[in-house]
Amino acid sequence: MALPSADLGDGTYRNPVLDADWSDPDLLCVGDDFYLTASSFGRVPGLPLLHSRDLVNWTLVGHALQRLEPAGDFRKPRHDCGVWAPSLRYHDDRFWIFWGDPDHGIFQVNAPEIRGPWTRPHLVKEGKGLIDACPLWDEETGEAYLVHAWAKSRAGVKNRLTGHRMRPDGTGLLDEGKVIIDADRIPGWFTLEGPKAYRHDGWFWIFAPAGGVETGWQGVFRARGFFGPYEERVVLEQGDTEVNGPHQGGWVRTKAGEDWFAHFQQRGPYGRVVHLQPMRWGDDSWPVLGDKGVPVAVHRKPRLPAQPPSAPATDDDFPGGRFGRQWQWTANRQDGWATQHSADGLRLSCVRTVDAHDLRRLPNVLTQRLPGTPATVEVELRLDSEEPGARAGLAVLGDAFSWIGLQREADGSVRLVHRFAESGAERERDAARPREAPGGRARLWIESGAGARCRFSYDVGCGRQPSGQVFAATPWRWVGALLGLFALAPVGGGHAGAASFTQFRITSSFR
Repeated sequence: MALPSADLGDGTYRNPVLDADWSDPDLLCVGDDFYLTASSFGRVPGLPLLHSRDLVNWTLVGHALQRLEPAGDFRKPRHDCGVWAPSLRYHDDRFWIFWGDPDHGIFQVNAPEIRGPWTRPHLVKEGKGLIDACPLWDEETGEAYLVHAWAKSRAGVKNRLTGHRMRPDGTGLLDEGKVIIDADRIPGWFTLEGPKAYRHDGWFWIFAPAGGVETGWQGVFRARGFFGPYEERVVLEQGDTEVNGPHQGGWVRTKAGEDWFAHFQQRGPYGRVVHLQPMRWGDDSWPVLGDKGVPVAVHRKPRLPAQPPSAPATDDDFPGGRFGRQWQWTANRQDGWATQHSADGLRLSCVRTVDAHDLRRLPNVLTQRLPGTPATVEVELRLDSEEPGARAGLAVLGDAFSWIGLQREADGSVRLVHRFAESGAERERDAARPREAPGGRARLWIESGAGARCRFSYDVGCGRQPSGQVFAATPWRWVGALLGLFALAPVGGGHAGAASFTQFRITSSFR
């Protein structure tokens, strides 16, 4: 099952079309199919791959990145690092994804089919602060180019785009690069980033956002040559709508000749949700996005064959101990964290750690995106560990976190515990008094309401009971809050047992 589709069933759709943290989207049309990828930062597997036939109903079909490189740097969580703003392209009968890692440089992977097999990450250009990379193969001349932005936190500069000539096989760059757009020279422009390069109607086009994720706008630049000079125009901004900072995404043209633009909107703990805007070319040959440059809330669907309503999956019965594509670890996966078996249910090992007091430091938290609308999350938990201090639970994880679950006590009993940590706090503390959990079992709930304000509850055999105060989910700097399942134990010797999760469900409260 999945959360409700954005398809209203009457030939129209409602924005956002992906109401969760599918950050920095880029999309592509190949034949009758549309594909979308998004930033995955430090989570593994990375580079999610979504598929649609109508740009409204989407499913998650896989990931292009099974391990972050360099692998040793991502043995522990680096929540805001890793994969930033990927670009998805199709060239020479292959799918390509380029991205910038702000600490290491520009990488690419490629594959003959969207479901793979994908190559291991190849470092195209090493360097600090190189982000938001996008390739362009000029089919008219056979030349290949690459454009990227800069992260001031690593490079000391921002608000400019650098262009390179690139080897046609995408393995490296042919020059040292040239600043092709310096937004410090454009009055009122700041934080120019996220470029997407195209060739259209005799022009080189760069779609690039500016102004910051919460308050910015979408710009478009054009020039007769890739290296400029470029002229600019703002083509999408908030206007009198409630869609703050509508920008950063990709343009796609359907086989019927319609143009569409997908972009994100920053929504605090929900992260960056994805909107779909109609697009047309004006009489002056510049693109016009949305409703004369402002976002649409409801609009006619693209003129494409009707599709059944769909949205990326959330629920999971964990058949044979395997988890669905919607789940990601908070760092590179290590052997032994999850065990496959013959029955249903997720079996997580209680990984021994010195960081048992802080979920933000754990690499073995299995996460998925927090829904962008009010919803109820529930799961059944059984703690199969005799190790004092072993625990497992259901969490809302961000710069602050809260979790509810089970813990084995020194006297051998199992207790229902509920804990939290504020932003900046070094250790968690109790959110409610511990309670006996006979048989080491519990049903757990998190109700996420307006503004991602979360209420926790549980059932240990005497009916559902509320627990603790309301907890307001918080994002990291660039990543929305996550839902997480975990099992851990204090440091020590030997195997510490495991925990089993069954019947994970998310039920929408949206009306």
